[in-house]
Amino acid sequence: MQELLQALMDAVRNGQSVAWTALVETKGSTPQKAGAAMLVFADGSQAGTLGGGCVEAEVKRRALRLLDEGRAELLTFQLDSDYGWDDGLICGGRMKMLVDPVHPGDDLSYFEAYLQQIRDGVGSTEAVVIDAEKSGGVEADRFLLDEQGAVVAARANGELPEAVRAGLKSVTDRPRAYVAGGVSYLPQLERCRLVIVGAGHVGQKVAELAASVDFNVWVVDDREQYCNHDRFPQAERLIVGPIDTALSGLDIDPNTMCIIVTRGHNHDEEALYHLAEKPARYVGMIGSRRKIRLIFEDLLREGISRETLQRVHAPLGFDIGSQTVPEIAVSIVAELIAHRNLGGVPDRPRPGSIVDEIREADAPA
Repeated sequence: MQELLQALMDAVRNGQSVAWTALVETKGSTPQKAGAAMLVFADGSQAGTLGGGCVEAEVKRRALRLLDEGRAELLTFQLDSDYGWDDGLICGGRMKMLVDPVHPGDDLSYFEAYLQQIRDGVGSTEAVVIDAEKSGGVEADRFLLDEQGAVVAARANGELPEAVRAGLKSVTDRPRAYVAGGVSYLPQLERCRLVIVGAGHVGQKVAELAASVDFNVWVVDDREQYCNHDRFPQAERLIVGPIDTALSGLDIDPNTMCIIVTRGHNHDEEALYHLAEKPARYVGMIGSRRKIRLIFEDLLREGISRETLQRVHAPLGFDIGSQTVPEIAVSIVAELIAHRNLGGVPDRPRPGSIVDEIREADAPA
């Protein structure tokens, strides 16, 4: 989204007209879900995608016409035989698109505000009026709302309908795109911070993947030759120092996720000791079940509660039969995405199963 917004403003400032096209509602099976966006330039080129196939070609054709007419419009497509893909597959769903032409000299303040919200990593919601009768607003009007529901910017011909605030969900609940009261809501969620403890090969690859899927990456390690900008160009912050010192005063809030991938048992245990009781939304640790059990036993003796250790995801990552560092990183980042986007990890044994084993082994015969 950030790249599309920047591309739109660059094009318009360079004297080129462009149509912002966004998928604002879907029903049934569709190749993309609400929130997907695409730019159509006056020369017929595009950036982004709405799912490909014949429907995307039709959106481009009609967007070019609307560029000439200079007005925003909502387009609806039924994905039947008229819009089957080139391979003959027919989704059968319905897609509603917003096409909003922008020309040189137009006010770009809405797009500037939208881009700034994303760059700042704060949560916001774009509300698009898609049904005038239900909402009491003007179709194709757009409003950008912050986490508190205040209007940050508007690209509209009418006033903000009461229905917009009535149907607004908090972005802290991490909703997906939805429709309520004739309004399409397209959330941009607050960016999660990911603290990676351990700047080795796994930490480096996780940082690269995590940054590409919109995590703000912090890296902690006691070795400057590993924890540096050459190895972690995507990192927002690099913290070099002893693990206990670096973590004891680190700002860990409920929107922070932490993974422990250090080079050894002692460093892993030290890191988990400092992170286990922090208010992080996720704490995970790499390692074999035997190593994890030994660390858990030590921390139980140190006074960390069983309930706290039950919340630790260890071993972290989805089981995909990982063998190489990139495969391990993929399994870890996939689990982080699931936890961030879904509010938990689906179809996975409880992470506290190792703690349960310790309880059973310690129980009297």
